[in-house]
Order: sequence, then C-alpha cells, then structure tokens
Amino acid sequence: MLNFSRTRSQPRSTRSMSLGGMDYVDPKRKSNYVGKIFLAAALTALCIIMIKRSPSLNPPSPFSIHEPGVTHVLVTGGAGYIGSHATLRLLRDFYRVTIVDNLSRGNLGAVRVLQELFPEPGRLQFIYADLGDKESVNKIFSENKFDAVMHFAAVAYVGESTLDPLKYYHNITSNTLLVLESMAKYGVNKLIYSSTCATYGEPEKMPITEETEQKPINPYGKAKKMSEDIILDFSKTSKMAVMILRYFNVIGSDPEGRLGEAPRPELREHGRISGACFDAARGITTGLKVRGTDYKTPDGTCIRDYIDVTDLVDAHVKALEKAQPGKVGIYNVGTGKGRSVKEFVDACKKATGVNIKVDFLPRRPGDYAEVYSDPSKINLELNWTAQYTDLEKSLQTAWKWQKSHRNGYGISSAI
Repeated sequence: MLNFSRTRSQPRSTRSMSLGGMDYVDPKRKSNYVGKIFLAAALTALCIIMIKRSPSLNPPSPFSIHEPGVTHVLVTGGAGYIGSHATLRLLRDFYRVTIVDNLSRGNLGAVRVLQELFPEPGRLQFIYADLGDKESVNKIFSENKFDAVMHFAAVAYVGESTLDPLKYYHNITSNTLLVLESMAKYGVNKLIYSSTCATYGEPEKMPITEETEQKPINPYGKAKKMSEDIILDFSKTSKMAVMILRYFNVIGSDPEGRLGEAPRPELREHGRISGACFDAARGITTGLKVRGTDYKTPDGTCIRDYIDVTDLVDAHVKALEKAQPGKVGIYNVGTGKGRSVKEFVDACKKATGVNIKVDFLPRRPGDYAEVYSDPSKINLELNWTAQYTDLEKSLQTAWKWQKSHRNGYGISSAI
C-alpha cells in the first residue's frame, strides 16, 4: 500500500516566499501585526480617558462642592444692570458667585469687568443658558452646589409687557417655576426673589406698605405677582428660606465707576427714564419723551420712588443674611419719597449740564399715576435704610459712567 502522507519532525513555520529574487511576507503574519497595533492604540486611548476621569488626578471644581465657610450664590440675570451690581457686592463680600444669563438683556461686558476684578479661581463663573430650558436649568443645578439663589433674571419693561404679554408670562412666571423646581430637587433652600412695586397696581392710598392689596394693572406686574404666589404656595410645604423684595424705580450706578446701565439700543423706547434722559443729553435721541401730563398729581406727571442701585443691592445682601429656614419675608425697597417725572427731568438736566429737550406725549398703556413706598418694615426687620437719596447725585454718578462708556461695555454679547 502506498503511503502518500509524510511526517514532519517540526511544525510548519512562517516562511517568506522568494519569487524572482524578491521576498514577500506571509499575509497572515502581516494581518496579525496590524491588529496588534490597533489593539495597543485602543488600550492607550482607554487609559488616557480613564486617567482624565480619575477624581484623584482631576480635583472637582470649587463650584461643584460645598466648602465650609463659603456661601455659593447663583445670581440669575447677573449680566444685567441690577444683577451685575449685586454680583459685584457679593464678590466684594467674599461670596462665591455663579452667574446664569442668556444675554438677551444682559451684557457680556459687565461679566468681563467682574472677571477682571475677581480673577481668583473659585470666585466667579459665568454660564450662558436660558432659564426657560428645563434641561439646562437641571444641568446647572446638578453640576453645581448652590447655597442660595438671587433670582433677578426677567424682562422688565411695563410698556413692552402690554405689547407682548405672552413673552412676560413665559419669561417671568414660567422661568421662576423652573428655577424653583430645580431648587427643590437639588436641595437649595434659600431664595431671594426680585419682585416689583408693579404688583400693587394703582393703590388708592399712599404710601404703599407690604399690606397694601396687590392689584397689578399690566402684564409685567401680573407676571411678577403670579411668581410670588407660586413661591408663597411652595413655601407652605417646604423649609425654604424666602425673601421677596418689591422694589421701586431703580437709578444710579456703581459709585466707583466700574459698572453702569447699558440697555440694548432697540429697547430704548421701553427703558428706564434715566436712560432716556442720558440718551437725550448725549444727542443719541432728539429729546426726552414724557408720556402723560394729565395724571391726578400736582404737576400732572407720574410720581415714582427712585431707589439707587447701590442701596437696592445692599437690601438684597441684608435679606440674604437674615433669611431663615421655613420663613418668608416680604419687603418694599424704596426711599419713602415720591418724585414727579418733571422733578426727575429737572434733576437730570442739572446732573448732565444739558438743557434736554422735552416732548410731552399721551399716556403710556399700563402706567399708573402715583407710587411710592413706606420702607418702615425693612428698616425695622433688616436694619436697612436707603443711603443714596439725593436724586441729582445718583444721576451724576450714572452720567459719569455714561460719558466714559459711550458705547456701553463696548463688546458684543454674542457667544
């Protein structure tokens, strides 16, 4: 029987094949070699990712932890006029601050000023986000450890609210609800809420106390009152410390000239009277428009209580310090003295040194004749009293900033 098989004393080895004087590597050996390279690269990449995620090699952000002796405050709308001044005061008093702002009304330039003044790690962070986005709000609260919230973020023009009421109910009431829900979910138990005298409407009796009935007459005031009602209802079943500050007409700017008011050009028509006066004094507009001269007041123009922003911020800080778990404090923040629009215009002329042209026009929808506060309660309970009560001096301070910042903060708010 013929045996065609043959035995091998050694296993088959991988051999190169010689063809025409050229050696070729076995394809199987080349494939194994390439596979090993890919495997090594994948393992290296995995190791790098694990190292980067290792808590021991990447310490947590100071904003994501509760640090003994440090109070971390979320300031919504912190890039805006009032919010930026509040942030400045908080940082000066050694609070840790996170600003959340969508820059629809705020100024990135104000944030930059604050970052330059307080560049130390763990002092200030800015998050660009919209409080109307529930996912974003939850993410902010899940990734940061806040001890308190100062909720300023809101559209805030009476005239605009009558033209676009749905914007105001969404931006003020709905957004406040989302913030409150996240505070409850993540255990943030202190809220300082920025409200307004517009919730009172047009009371028959002056001055306004905290007991004055709230009967708002424009969407801005109504949206703020709805927010207050939501907060008050929630507080009945929680241990949250709540302070609601109803403040009056805000003027002035940082006495040291670091911050000021720089509204969007397209919003000038709806803005504060101080901004309108300064625009007229600088020649940006042809004159100042005073709406309404037939109100039941001594000179026919509206009467308002003008509160300096520095005093207003001081009231917020005192409220933050005095807030107690399970308690609600409601306070009017004003000087207790009413000034007519004509008086205000005269003070603005003196402060700027410009004989501003004034155009008297019909009333603006949603406005009321007379509003000024009785600040007795906040004087007594928070030991707060307005210090910057000279109208002309407050306007001089604001005018100084305006003259040195003719283009506002001078940078785009685009992200």
